[in-house]
Amino acid sequence: MSHATANKAILENAYRRWNETRGDSVEELLDICAEEILWGSLAGGVKPLAFTAKAVGKSDVRNYFEGLLAAWSMNYYNVDYFVAEDDRVVVVGSTKWTNKQTGKACETPKTDIWRFRDGRAIEFFEYYDTAQILDAAKP
Repeated sequence: MSHATANKAILENAYRRWNETRGDSVEELLDICAEEILWGSLAGGVKPLAFTAKAVGKSDVRNYFEGLLAAWSMNYYNVDYFVAEDDRVVVVGSTKWTNKQTGKACETPKTDIWRFRDGRAIEFFEYYDTAQILDAAKP
């Protein structure tokens, strides 16, 4: 099995569990990350999405998930396809979350780009509709 195929299989399982558990598989996601992972998000920590600030290391990534799940509840996370080449895997799909404070839902296309080394994720960056998310977070 090539590294690209193995990395894709890791993420196929992780995203399946993420959707099935509606966000209750954080430990499983952290298990695929290297200690020194770099984690980025399109919102870049803008208020009220402070948890989306650049994260360096598993501890910071854990804080990202704690902030996400404290403020939002997942409705679904669907993956349309995975594209794997060399050390990168691109995940394309859509997701819907509800803000716990405002009760507003946000549905957005979602693309995640992962980079692996030796079977562990070392980089992650997510793209989504920040305008919709910010709107759903405003009281």
